[in-house]
Amino acid sequence: MAMEKNVLSMRGIDKTYQMGEVALQVLFGIDFEVQAGEFVCILGPSGSGKSTLMNIIGCLDTADAGSYRLNGKEVSLLSENQLAVIRNRAIGFVFQSFQLLGRMSALDNVMLPLIYGRYPQRERAEVARQMLEKVGLGDKLQNTPAQLSGGQQQRVAIARALAGNPSLILADEPTGALDQKTGVQIMEIFEQLHREGKTIVMITHSPRVSAYASRVVRLLDGRLYREGEGVFSDSEEAET
Repeated sequence: MAMEKNVLSMRGIDKTYQMGEVALQVLFGIDFEVQAGEFVCILGPSGSGKSTLMNIIGCLDTADAGSYRLNGKEVSLLSENQLAVIRNRAIGFVFQSFQLLGRMSALDNVMLPLIYGRYPQRERAEVARQMLEKVGLGDKLQNTPAQLSGGQQQRVAIARALAGNPSLILADEPTGALDQKTGVQIMEIFEQLHREGKTIVMITHSPRVSAYASRVVRLLDGRLYREGEGVFSDSEEAET
């Protein structure tokens, strides 16, 4: 049997939300593929449907129509328990707001997905330590989020996303809460992960951030376009 080349493959994805008596379609016939080792940015302005598409890619929500295959498995056929396992083991999430637990140390935050994944205790601590060292925080293992800068907190979040060795890193506006200099440092980490062969899908409104990716697709009014199809004017890009 041939090995699945794509980490994820979407065909004809639609999503509609019911707002009282009004049906609001947010995504229209999305076709999207990501191969192993790619770094892809989904670029689009506010209201374009980026968050909805991210939630479907991350198995946090489901499409109304179409096919979504992740690591060769049709997501629509999976149970809630199976989706929970996918979210824990196959996808590493990095969010704009870091989403760290404030009372836990950096080490404990990074260990969380390993605890949920039922990794042995000794292995959890060692993997978490290695991941924090990888993002340059080997000397901050016992610091809580309140004792870390925003950039350091996002590094902890990246270490947490890497801990379970997922097949996909899914990052939602990872520099959105950071100043420009710190944002560049975070994007350099993603560049290094890409060089190491990690598969990354990043959601952003910023052309500056998307420039780090090996491929950019654009989302506008719920429709996905390949880079170079000219659906954004220069002025629209400047506003994002």
